[in-house]
Amino acid sequence: MAKIGNIDVGDFPLLLAPMEDVSDPPFRALCKEQGADVVYTEFISSEGLIRDAAKSTMKLDIYEKERPVGIQIFGANLESMLQSVEIVEKSGPDIIDINFGCPVKKVVSKGAGAGILKDIDLMVSLTEAMVKHTKLPVTVKTRLGWDHDSIKILEVAERLQDVGCQAISIHGRTRAQMYKGEANWAPIAEVKNNPRMHIPVFGNGDVDSPEKAKLMRDDYGLDGAMIGRASIGYPWFFREVKHYFETGQHLPAPTMKERLDAARRHLQMAIDWKGEKLGVFETRRHYTNYFKGIPHFKEYRTKMVTSDDSVDVFKAFDEVERDFADYEFA
Repeated sequence: MAKIGNIDVGDFPLLLAPMEDVSDPPFRALCKEQGADVVYTEFISSEGLIRDAAKSTMKLDIYEKERPVGIQIFGANLESMLQSVEIVEKSGPDIIDINFGCPVKKVVSKGAGAGILKDIDLMVSLTEAMVKHTKLPVTVKTRLGWDHDSIKILEVAERLQDVGCQAISIHGRTRAQMYKGEANWAPIAEVKNNPRMHIPVFGNGDVDSPEKAKLMRDDYGLDGAMIGRASIGYPWFFREVKHYFETGQHLPAPTMKERLDAARRHLQMAIDWKGEKLGVFETRRHYTNYFKGIPHFKEYRTKMVTSDDSVDVFKAFDEVERDFADYEFA
């Protein structure tokens, strides 16, 4: 059983990765229903929080049905990070996660996210200060290193554990790789197999099939898998992995009815939470996967991803139901 602090997260938990404009409350709710064991918010700027920026503070919304839920923050300024911890605590999360892995230029250029991989001492001191500043368990998400020549994840993980980090999620790429090439899980396994390590070590990167999740568990011996891109527009991924673990068999693909029900609920929850404009815009990226593989579908998808009016998107769902009700997914 893996534990984050005193939180029992189960045997090889599946964690929904924090993803900008993706892992919001509506999507987290869908993933939780389908078997996600731990969910994380979108990453939140510490500077945005202390300035009370609307976009940052809105991301603090969490709900009882999501638990255990972690709020993830990023930044490189100690004072700002500590102030943001105090703000985050008021939302009542179960976990505070620090993003030391985001490779996006606008984050890295400020020394935050994966940018801090250039300064391991700062990474460790920030973590230590945050651990001391809260009673909540503090976890870290990071990458193997800045580039191939600076991979020190074994040392980094030890040092983070030694200052009180309660779990570490490691993406199997360097910052230089961004999301290109294949994720390398071998260094993550080295961290897990280090006899000095006793906190959970979760793997991230390219877990896009039940077989790969099983490989991460059985061959690499990790404590859990953090799922990112494979879940976008496909919250059923979590239940499929769990079914495969239990039976060695693949679940049938979700039916058209299941997909339409999820897409409609997702859009409505998004509108209820963030308003019409953002609700419509930020659910668009999910539709490709909701309806992946359907032949002659371009006309319908175009309506879903170009309309700014939810009425038109719901009409597109109705048209799909009318024209593809009997379609069977492979």
